[in-house]
This record gives sequence, structure tokens and C-alpha cells, in this order.
Amino acid sequence: MPSRPTWTEDQLRASSRQAIEIFREERLIEPLEKYLEIFDDYRAAVEDLIEGTVDLSQLSAQAVEYVADEKSLVAIRYLASPFISEDDLKVLADASLAPSVLRKDPVMAGRIVEAVMTALDRRRFPWVGEDREPTEGERESAILSTTSIIATSRAQTARRSTSKDEQEEAVKARLRAEGFTEVPTRPIPNSASAPEPGEFCAETMFGTRKADVVIRLWDGRTMPLECKVSNSSTNSVKRLNNDAAVKAKIWIHEFGVNNVVPAAMLSGVFKVHNLVSAQADGLTLFWAHDLDAFVEFIDSTMS
Repeated sequence: MPSRPTWTEDQLRASSRQAIEIFREERLIEPLEKYLEIFDDYRAAVEDLIEGTVDLSQLSAQAVEYVADEKSLVAIRYLASPFISEDDLKVLADASLAPSVLRKDPVMAGRIVEAVMTALDRRRFPWVGEDREPTEGERESAILSTTSIIATSRAQTARRSTSKDEQEEAVKARLRAEGFTEVPTRPIPNSASAPEPGEFCAETMFGTRKADVVIRLWDGRTMPLECKVSNSSTNSVKRLNNDAAVKAKIWIHEFGVNNVVPAAMLSGVFKVHNLVSAQADGLTLFWAHDLDAFVEFIDSTMS
């Protein structure tokens, strides 16, 4: 039974540098196109919100109309500074954000507007606190800046989600190319419940923690794989050390060191000392830009 691959600090440093270079190239090209797409998509909603409520002065009176519309509700959440997430808004307003519920409950819709207006960005909307009409310049500036904030935030979220999804799909494609078969997802409380050797399944509960992909190696061991995309060294601690490495220790405890090979597929920005620490915790590291190393290890479990 081959041992899990481990990398020297120099090897991890070289792989990290390559991943950062790829991240830089992708970061400079793709986000701008996505930002412009989202900006164009939301500008009309922001314009309608501000102008349709007479520069926000009638927003409370028209609460149901606007909070029950998906794009208008996004625009409303971004009136605040910092903007209010959906989860936070539900708690702050003690409300459901389901349009069907809001249309039947004007009081609830009013609480949503009240929560946002309490946190209104007074620099973007100075006329509201001063109880006056905005100038044309103020109105246009508020529309552009609010739309820009929405586009920036949602483009960043989309980039992270897309990168992770693409990474998972690349892993699955290579597994299929190596003769693995994808099977339906199901909870895996123990080794007997895992896919058969040469099979894998998508995101599921593996023991007491979720894994993005669960692979049954040819030698019978199970590899719960986490796909991790990081856009900063600070973020890498959260995604790698505080999440994937913690899961690795739990899985080894639950399944046994001879039965499980916890792994992470990485792309983006990671500090070398965090990589070293995660590997020491029992997490096997692979890179999305070097899937050949991933496949080489998998093939080695066949003999």
C-alpha cells in the first residue's frame, strides 16, 4: 500500500509560486468582464429604486413593491454601508425574504426597509438626512456608486464560486479519464458505505464532516477530497488550516489512518508555512495546475 505523497518545503514553495502566477493572470482578465456584466444588469434596478421612490423618500410607503422584487431587494440591501447580507437582514428585520410572504405582509416589508434605512450610507445619500431633494449630480453619483458596489461584491462572489466549481469539475474529469465511475451521492458514515474501488461521488457527508468529492482508491482506502480556492494568504488560513486540515484530523480519527487519505486540491494564494502545517496535520496536498501528480498517486494505488 503506497504511502500518501508528501512534499518538501521547497516543492511546496515552487508549487505555491506557480499557483500565484496563474491566479494573477486570471484575476486581471476575468473579473472585469464579470463586473461589467453585473453592473449593466443592476443599474436599471438601482435607478428605478431611487427615482421610483422619489429619491428614497417614499420607500417605506412602497416597501412591498420593492422588497418583493428580487433585484430591487438586492439594491435595497446595498443602500446600507456596509451592505447588509440576506442572512443578516432576516435577523435584523425578523423577516422572511420570500416574495410570496412579503406580498402578504406589509408590516414585515416595512421592517426590512426600516432596518436598511437605519444603516443608510449618509455619504452616498446626503439629502436623506438633510431632508431635502438631491441635486442631479448627487442622484447620479448615488446610482453609479451603489451599482458599482453591487457589481464589485457579486463579481467577487461569482469568481470564488466559479473557480471552486471549475476545480471540482476538472478533478472529476480526470478521474473519469483514469477509469473511475461517478456514483450517486449518499452519506458515508463508515468505510463500508463508501463507493467501491474505482468509484467516486460528489459532495456528501463523510463521517461527521462534508467532503467535496469522495474517492475510493484502487487499494480500498477512501480519499475525501476538499477543493480549496484562495484569493489571499489570510484567506488561505481559513480555507486550508482551519477547515480542510481540521477535517483531515477528524477523518483520520473516525476512519483510521490506514483507511483514509484526506486530501485537498488547491489553487490560488497559499502561504508556504500554512501548507507545511496542513500537511503535518495529515492532509495530502495536490494542485489544480498539476493534476498529473494527483493522477500519479491514484494510479500507484492500483499495484
